[in-house]
Amino acid sequence: QVQLVESGGGLVQAGGSLRLSCAASGRTISSRAMGWFRQAPGKDREFVGAISVIGNTYYADSMKGRFTISRDNTKNTVYLQMNSLKPEDTAVYYCALREGPRYGSTWYQYNYWGQGTQVTVSS
Repeated sequence: QVQLVESGGGLVQAGGSLRLSCAASGRTISSRAMGWFRQAPGKDREFVGAISVIGNTYYADSMKGRFTISRDNTKNTVYLQMNSLKPEDTAVYYCALREGPRYGSTWYQYNYWGQGTQVTVSS
């Protein structure tokens, strides 16, 4: 059974930083692409970024330059480093696993999801 567990969310002031972690079990992430999405109240789930098997990363335009995705295959964990946070970054953040080596930017391209972690950015 595949399980993804996010951690690291919390409350931070605007301009601050957080690092989210996503620990996987039941699948080795080394041969699979991983993605991050977020969902704010009343809004659709939004693509944040993704990382391929070989470490190529891709970000939504509003996250470029502020967010960084990395992976540690030895720990079966993927990370989302978020800097220069803004109040509009407030959302529940989800990691997702895709059964394939290449990343995707739409939610239906991913096969498994974590339960999400809340990020709140105060102004």
